[in-house]
Amino acid sequence: MLLRSSETFPDQLRGGALSIGNFDGVHRGHLRLVERLVAHARQLGKPAVVFTFEPSPAAVLRPETAPLPLCWTERKADLLRRVGVDVVWAYPTTREFLQLEAQEFFWRFVVGQLQAQVLVEGPNFAFGRNRQAQIGQLEAWCAQAGIRLEVVEPLLVAGQTVSSSWIRQLLLQGEVQQAADLLGRPYRIRGRVIRGAGRGRQLGYPTANLQLDRLLLPAEGIYAGRAWLGQDAWPAAISLGANPTFGETERKIEAFLIHFQGDLYEQVLELEFLARLRPVRRFPEVRALVEQMAQDVSATEQILAQFPLQETGS
Repeated sequence: MLLRSSETFPDQLRGGALSIGNFDGVHRGHLRLVERLVAHARQLGKPAVVFTFEPSPAAVLRPETAPLPLCWTERKADLLRRVGVDVVWAYPTTREFLQLEAQEFFWRFVVGQLQAQVLVEGPNFAFGRNRQAQIGQLEAWCAQAGIRLEVVEPLLVAGQTVSSSWIRQLLLQGEVQQAADLLGRPYRIRGRVIRGAGRGRQLGYPTANLQLDRLLLPAEGIYAGRAWLGQDAWPAAISLGANPTFGETERKIEAFLIHFQGDLYEQVLELEFLARLRPVRRFPEVRALVEQMAQDVSATEQILAQFPLQETGS
């Protein structure tokens, strides 16, 4: 269940196990924490609740420099639901809300609204105005309120803590396979299909041009991926960047859905990035570009054969 209202939390959902955080990307580190959250909730016979923020606090306080998110709210809630979370409260984040003192947030939300019996967090958890309260203060307040607190150690891969920041860095370098390893699934974006120049159709490879949601994009390049339209999926050769062969400099994202037949305009399409095939480059003539596109499509089909479906559409 996804809640987005700032109104009172429903009575029937109170009294469970709670975790608070951005959960951006719902990566393997998050899943380690969620596993403990769900275990506590099942022991209590109460809901497993995630309290998150929409948009992120950084996007409200520092919109010009805030990192772009790794997933949209509905997908975050769906990924959490799949691992046992019963309720995601995506609280409407405002500057006024972010000015709450940590103590006021704890007693008003954790104790008052959610009536949590168990709280599950990581060791670097901080909250309240300017992130003023950290895990030590949280322990003291939980003891005072009679709430059990479990602190889950971070997940390490190759000696480094799995984090949304690390995943962003990998994606910006085009390392989508390494990012997928930390996420536990291929990285996915979403957008609405809009009309482009129609050049792909003229070349024999009609592409879907996407008007994207506000999400992080991997490095420019040509990728082997998968396109989701509702619950249906197709292999997709994805181009992210400009089209220098035709003198275009505008960065865009378009995908050729292999074996797809039909009209995609105005529909919402999700794209998964499985492997980076090559950089974007200028070809001396259109024929050379078309030959390379054929190779990209063939490579995509070969790569997709190695990546069985892990999940369904959002």
